[in-house]
Amino acid sequence: MIRFKTWRRLAFVVMAFALIIAACGGDDTTTTTTTAADSGGTTTTAAASGDSSSMMIADNVDLSGVSVTVGSKDFTEQLVLGELMVEAFKAAGADVTDKTNTGGTAVAREALLNGDIDVYMEYNGTGWTLHLGQENPSNDPTTLTSDVRAMDLQENSIDWLGQSPFNDTYGFATGPDLTASNGGPFDMQGMADYLAANPDATVCMESEFPSRPDGLILFENATGYTVPESQTNILDTNVIYNETANGNCDFGEIFTTDGRIPFLELSIVDDPGIMIIYNVSLTMRDEVYQQAPDQWDKIANMLLEGLDNDTMAELNRRVSVDGEDASAVARDYLTSAGLM
Repeated sequence: MIRFKTWRRLAFVVMAFALIIAACGGDDTTTTTTTAADSGGTTTTAAASGDSSSMMIADNVDLSGVSVTVGSKDFTEQLVLGELMVEAFKAAGADVTDKTNTGGTAVAREALLNGDIDVYMEYNGTGWTLHLGQENPSNDPTTLTSDVRAMDLQENSIDWLGQSPFNDTYGFATGPDLTASNGGPFDMQGMADYLAANPDATVCMESEFPSRPDGLILFENATGYTVPESQTNILDTNVIYNETANGNCDFGEIFTTDGRIPFLELSIVDDPGIMIIYNVSLTMRDEVYQQAPDQWDKIANMLLEGLDNDTMAELNRRVSVDGEDASAVARDYLTSAGLM
């Protein structure tokens, strides 16, 4: 707080000095504004009163007078993302109701559609295949998000704001010993070749992964190797990570931003673009979005632009492994990123 107050005093002095210079220069002064691409691919102009030297949400986004109810799905990453929105929207002056931990995918989406919540983070791959019932999603994250955005707005009055750098998709991982014996991480074809050459090797998966259209079939089609039942071990999702780290699973199905990956020293099998991509955006009811579209676009981009795979995995680790509260982790991230 001391640093913030000091900064504001310095900013006031600088602004006052600038006004004196402007007055001496006559009436032909020019107001400089900054522009930023919004989530729809258009350009928005920053408020003239905003301070372009500050990254803080409070200095760049004004949501005063806007009420918003924030939801999330019910797993670690979604809890963190939900609390990031809660803290950021409060910093921007919004009246926020926290309904994070809303439920699973179907529950959260229904809550958004019926107005029980106004916004939650959703994945572009989920939006395209599940919510919109489409096939053959683009392998380009920007194209996929754009496709989802256009269709969901037209059909359901849902806006998709911003796009995360991180891609929390399905993948496979190996434990430290197998990674070392391989001379480094596998790639997908290398994994298939290893399974073909080692009949006793196992792939541990959750129960629905072998039958999901965005699951094992994508690996098999791309590599030409069909994983036989003899190499398949169905386990609970939470068990797979530890069993893979301990070498009881040669390959384990994982989510690529799970916090247990760095904690257990797992190595992700390199994916050249086989699995469907899952970048997140803020999904918001258009009725709420239209109250302050420029401000919502701006805060969405500010929130998401720093969340790459490593950063998201670290935030997830602090909650799922260290047991920290998701809201505390969110506040700490926003502070360390200079946004609060």
